[in-house]
Order: sequence, then structure tokens, then C-alpha cells
Amino acid sequence: MDMMANLPVGVIGAGPVGLAAAAHLVERGIRPLILERGESVGAALLEWGHVRVFSPWEYNIDAAARALLDRSGWTAPDSQGLPTGGEIVRDYLAPLAALPAIAANLKLGAEVTAITRQGHDKVANDGRKDAPFVIRYRDAGGEHRVLARAVIDASGTWWRPNPIGVDGLPVPGEGAACGRIAYGIPDVVGKAREDYAGKRVLVIGGGHSAINVALALMELQDAAPGTEIFWALRHASVDRLLGGGLNDQLPERGALGLAARQAMTDGRLNMLAPFAVNRIETQGEGLAVDASLAGKPFSLAVDRIVVTTGFRPDLSFLGEIRIALDPVVEAPPALAPLIDPNFHSCGTVPAHGIAELAHPEPGFTIVGSKSYGRAPTFLMATGYEQVRSVVADIAGDHVAAREVRLVLPETGVCSAVGVVTVSASAGCCGGPAPADVDACCVEDAHAKAKGASGCGCATTPASTEAQETMAASIDA
Repeated sequence: MDMMANLPVGVIGAGPVGLAAAAHLVERGIRPLILERGESVGAALLEWGHVRVFSPWEYNIDAAARALLDRSGWTAPDSQGLPTGGEIVRDYLAPLAALPAIAANLKLGAEVTAITRQGHDKVANDGRKDAPFVIRYRDAGGEHRVLARAVIDASGTWWRPNPIGVDGLPVPGEGAACGRIAYGIPDVVGKAREDYAGKRVLVIGGGHSAINVALALMELQDAAPGTEIFWALRHASVDRLLGGGLNDQLPERGALGLAARQAMTDGRLNMLAPFAVNRIETQGEGLAVDASLAGKPFSLAVDRIVVTTGFRPDLSFLGEIRIALDPVVEAPPALAPLIDPNFHSCGTVPAHGIAELAHPEPGFTIVGSKSYGRAPTFLMATGYEQVRSVVADIAGDHVAAREVRLVLPETGVCSAVGVVTVSASAGCCGGPAPADVDACCVEDAHAKAKGASGCGCATTPASTEAQETMAASIDA
């Protein structure tokens, strides 16, 4: 056991949650060993570095990380500013990773390939809980193995995007066409401009990532009028999108939705819903999409496809670890009912920690977006609370581990009457009403103009703190 106490805690991933875990370990006098597959900390954030998040800096920085940075003389960003993904890396994660206690224990370009217990396969019981973890990883120097007393998997889901098929599988021809298909949020007005300017582009997805891409393509369209935009929703109707996905209590997300709504009204977005791709064929420099639209055969010729349909966890390197996952969401069984998107469209996920994240393998936890499996409702602030609790448990502070130190408000997008609470400045359905109208928001004004009593959204003001506690979420 003395040997175990002298071993580091392995942290997989050097994104915001992984580095927050490292900071909490350092604060408790425990050495972390951080393994990041990318060549930089925050490698996944840099993939969407041009995108501005919806919450201010104040709520995007972990408390233990802030304490370490403050002691180093770090100059914090404006607490009320809204950073891009790239700015989060530049102004927060990179300075944190440069601190001696972190930098000395950080390995970049180190992809974890397997985790097991020393001398024990998955089936072996005797002495299992007292055996250290073995982490195998690969870098430019070859294959390596290190021992750890515990493992925190914060590797995220970014590198495993969902495919195009509505059944969860790639459609025929998707792999062959991968050079003309982007997953996530490509920088269509920046470094990827030449791939999209003047092209016919199909965007597939029904969340804020899709809205971001569609609006960026509209910006590109202003400079390159030949750009055509087709926005396909796989499951939802346009009415459902307008009634939920474009309405949000966060002002920045609400503004995003209102801009997309106006673009539909102006005819700048060609909406396709419900839309299911059956096959993709590469034809010269373009793609022929064989699909169904509202249940009827439909074909479309495009130059590029952007897929914003969410992500899923990579479980490939956990084959010798005893993990328990919900069969639907692929999250820990105690957490799954709290985040299942079949029941939590409003994102009403309570703060949680080790009690909900524990697996049958003592000392092993999955945190961050990967802990949510296939659910798209993860918030950065929730991840910070997760690692605070998990690290407290590793340190033997079981009382602190089971405390709840974060109270999250509902995070927008509610279609049920009387559920959302918002501030007067934000508006209850995605934006403020015109000043000369007696209404709480745009939706309320529209409803009253048609003779209805209102939009039905709740009007109880929420505190400014409640609005701003929500951290960035890249959703599907």
C-alpha cells in the first residue's frame, strides 16, 4: 500500500476538465500524470477554436486551477467576457499547463491504448483492488507503460463524432467521401474558407453546433453569393426546432437562434426535415446524396457536407477495466437517468460527483463529457464539480467527495409550460420583446399578436448568477 501511495494518479486528457482534475490533485498534494493525445493542451477545443462560447470567463475556470494560477501571478481575463475555444486554450489552459507542478507531469502526443490492473486481467479477483493500474500509451518514441494508484479518464468525446446515419451507423459511401465531409464545427469563414466559398453545402444536425455552422455559412454567403446552404434535421421537424432549439434563456444562445429564424424567413437557408441519408456517392468533385425527406425519396447534389450530430465515447482502451454503463446512454448507471436526452431536453441535470460516477473498478472514474456517454447536455462547470468530488475521494476526504458544491440552473431550451425561469433582460424565449410591446419576449409578442394570451413561458426572474453559471456546451 505504501507503494500505491507513492504512485501518481493518471489523468487521461488535458482539456478543461482533465487539467482541472490535475489542479485539484496538486492542491491535495497528489502527483498527477497527465496524458494528452494531442500536441497541445486543449487540442479538442482548438478544433473549434473560432467558436465563441455562451458563458462568461467567470464560469469557465475551475476553482482549484484559478487558485494555482493566481499564486503564479497570472493575469485573469475579464470575468464577464465571452471567450472563443481558442482563447480558453491561450489564456487559461496554456498558462495552467505551464505551471511547474503541471508541466513536469504532462505528456503531450501520448495516446492511451489500454488500461488494466497489474497482474490482473478483467476476470481476476484476488488482490485486484490492491494492484496498481497499468496505463499503456503510444507516442513518437513508441509504446510505454506507467503505473498509477488511480485513473481519471477525461478524454472527452470529440474524436468520435456520430456518423450520418439515423440508425447510428455510417451510411454507404460515407467513408469513401470523408475528404468532403467535416464533423463538428469547421471554420468555414477562416482556415476552411476555400472548401466552402461558392459551394453547395449540406449541414446535418439540429442543435446549436448546426446553428453555428449555418450562420457562419451565411456570413460566407455575403462575400461569396454562390454559396448555397441546405440545413437538414434528421429527426425533428422545423416547427419543433423553432419551438425549442432556437429558444434559450442565455442571451448569446438566444441571439443565435433568432438569427437562424430570420434566415429561414428570408429564404437564405433551405430547410429539409425530417431528413435521412441512405447513401452517398462521390461524383467527380461533388457528392450525390440519396435520402428521404418526410418519408419520400429525395436526392441532392452538394459539394460539401458538415455533420453536427453529436459525439460518442471511445471505450476501446477500457476492455480490461470493470466499468458499468447504462445500455442506452453509455453513462454510469447512477448518472444515466439524470442526463438521458429522451427525458432531459431542458438540460435539467443536477450537480453530481463520485457517488454517481463510480464504477465497479475501485479507483477508476470517467469524468467530463465522456462521462455523459451519448447525451449532449454536458456543461463545463459540471465537469469541474465532478473532478472536485472525485479527487476528494481519491484523497480519502469522503465527506467532501459527497458534498454538492455547485447548483446549476436549468440551461435553456424548455418547451413545457412553466418550466423555464429567466431574467427580464434575457427574455424567456430567446430574446427580449420590442420595447413598445407589452410582452416578456419575442415569442410572447408573436403569440399576443395572433390573439393568444401569450407564449406560456415562465416569467419568474432568475438571478444573474443563475444565468451565468452555465458553462460552454457544444451540442448536437
